[in-house]
Amino acid sequence: MDDANPNVEHRNGYHSNSDTSPPPSTCTPPYRRTVQTIIESVDSDSISFRPSSDEPGVHPYEDPKLTILSDKTRIALNSAAELLKEGQCVAFPTETVYGLGADATCTSAVRGIYAAKSRPADNPLIVHIASLKQLRRLLPKPFSAAALPSPTVEEPTEETIPAVYLPLIEKFWPGPLTILLPLPNPSPLSPNVTSVQPTFAARMPRHPIALALSAISGLPLAAPSANASGKPSPTKAAHVYTDLQGKIPLIIDGGSANVGLESTVVDGLRYPPVVLRPGGISAEEIRACGGVWQDVVVAKKDADDNEAPRAPGMKYKHYSPRAGVVLYDVGAAPPNGKDLMISANYVSRVGIVRTRTWQKGFAERELKRCMEHSQGEQKHVEIFEESLGSDGKDIGRGLFAVLRELDEKGVDVIHVEGIDEKDEGLAVMNRLGKAASVVVRKVT
Repeated sequence: MDDANPNVEHRNGYHSNSDTSPPPSTCTPPYRRTVQTIIESVDSDSISFRPSSDEPGVHPYEDPKLTILSDKTRIALNSAAELLKEGQCVAFPTETVYGLGADATCTSAVRGIYAAKSRPADNPLIVHIASLKQLRRLLPKPFSAAALPSPTVEEPTEETIPAVYLPLIEKFWPGPLTILLPLPNPSPLSPNVTSVQPTFAARMPRHPIALALSAISGLPLAAPSANASGKPSPTKAAHVYTDLQGKIPLIIDGGSANVGLESTVVDGLRYPPVVLRPGGISAEEIRACGGVWQDVVVAKKDADDNEAPRAPGMKYKHYSPRAGVVLYDVGAAPPNGKDLMISANYVSRVGIVRTRTWQKGFAERELKRCMEHSQGEQKHVEIFEESLGSDGKDIGRGLFAVLRELDEKGVDVIHVEGIDEKDEGLAVMNRLGKAASVVVRKVT
């Protein structure tokens, strides 16, 4: 296979998704628990994709051509692609967070993702692709509305990508949007990618490194966030190394992730369409696409304990630092000196994360005032204060990084100021709600 050709088709054997026994795998070697982890820096600016056609109505990433100007970057990505084709796991940046990628058609490779992350086996994975041509290889042919798991508003068409998604693909791909698609039977994807679901999740990332790895290898890449399961998602290569050192062979360092929150996951195979997981694309932006998407709703209920999640991020406790997180709803009073002193009965280091209304230094002032009026032995309490700013995109971009930074400083509790659940705020509060041990509501 020509590694430099993004249009080479890589196909493993098909399997029936209804077959409960694992299919024979053509990829080697089996996952190893202890490996030497290397961090390889590359220049993402040297990577570009030329649109497959300038004709109106043809998506620029229908079948784009890849160019890499830097020899060092080309060699590094070719080596990473070889690891992926051998069934190994590789961590790499996307525009959302760093991902842990493996061949989505290879069961042993996909199992390596679950093992490295200690990820629950029923938590499905997102498949990353580099072109629409690559995506179509994973879909039923031709697409039929009658084959979908639930009613839809579409008519059958020769296009294998469900027509309901075409406005979103036109506007948001490449980008932080994941769509739920019908799973063919038999399917080229490993059953471990989808768990027991009749659908699979796919997205085309915007980051050139993620696109290049899928294009060079010719593989659809299953890639959840590259962190230990349950911990804050990694936005830097150093975060990945902290969590997965010794468990994966390679981390591609392409700098900090730009969005900082995982992709939005939508299900357009039912009416009304549903945002299953808020993320880098807001519900308001999706509604602006018109058509059935004007009626999109946001799923408020996660999967029950005995129910398999339909998409990542819908069931298990996520995004949690070692420290306990106390989340304050919009309008809730910030922690006062007494609250901080109560924490100090058990801990001596307290983290504060400000967003839009909490004043700089308020925690130190509240603590000092409380201690001046307290009697008896006083415990020394250190306050570590961080600000995420007031802009929604800045808050989303910095959230996971600041939780990790406070963990590294050894705080035992983190008080976080919440924001309104609109635009980017919906995804931010979704992540904080899953990380929090305590939520303080506004008193009315």
